[in-house]
Amino acid sequence: MSHTATGRATTPALLTALRVVASLTVLALLWQFVTAGPLVEGSQSADTHATGAIVLHVLSGLTMIVAGLVWRGGAPLWPGVLALVVFALTFVQAYLGSNGPISVHVPGAMVLTVGAVVVAAWSFTGGSAHARR
Repeated sequence: MSHTATGRATTPALLTALRVVASLTVLALLWQFVTAGPLVEGSQSADTHATGAIVLHVLSGLTMIVAGLVWRGGAPLWPGVLALVVFALTFVQAYLGSNGPISVHVPGAMVLTVGAVVVAAWSFTGGSAHARR
């Protein structure tokens, strides 16, 4: 059992939960990329992409919550902060997708993707160092 300086340790189940929701967040972003192409071409309505955005809000919010719980278990703070930033940016993206220029929306999607992938990657690499064995 590995404990941190606070005497707490992240449980393997909590780390697994982070891995699952963080991975699903990345998959939701992939879905957004897949549905964006036909939307831009005009061969699809915005409904599929908009539904994907709602799913992305939920999944990134869950990732943020679980990352916070992992932090409370003794992991570093930065993955939780990054998950919070990703969650907040999903709402900025949704607004820009409906009201802003596509020239801002597309780079924003790239920033979201990088943040989500970093959190997910950390959960599979650095996060395991903080799990109770």
